[in-house]
Amino acid sequence: MKVDYGVRALVELAMRYGDGPVQTAAIAYRQGIPEPYLERLMSTLNKSGFVHSRRGPQGGHLLARDPQDVNLYDIMQELDGNASPLDCLTLPTDCMFVDSCAQKEIWQTVEDSIQQVLQATTLAHLADRQSVLIAEGDSGHEVSEPVPAVSV
Repeated sequence: MKVDYGVRALVELAMRYGDGPVQTAAIAYRQGIPEPYLERLMSTLNKSGFVHSRRGPQGGHLLARDPQDVNLYDIMQELDGNASPLDCLTLPTDCMFVDSCAQKEIWQTVEDSIQQVLQATTLAHLADRQSVLIAEGDSGHEVSEPVPAVSV
């Protein structure tokens, strides 16, 4: 939930990059995120350097970096701390089968693939795709080009 809401909020800011601050209430409304939860989440994103936040009537939130320079892997690491499908990949000493596990190799491949996709997917990609999907929802056109896939 935290990663989902965080990415949605950051994509909202990426779609408005360069337009000035966006208030928490506007992000919460457009993204369907409970405002009190979003306020805490935006504080976390501010402290971690993803956004700049300003209080007051002219305040709101801005992306701290260009959307092309922010990838999903970095966001997920900050908000979740772990993108690994299994704990044994990040804490191998907790597994009694660490040296003799046939599953470990396949799960490591899965983790590597996930990391590759997350690192290759930027907020700019997601904001562009979101804009297309919104426009299609308004006009009923066919889906166009999706976010670029990464071959694994």
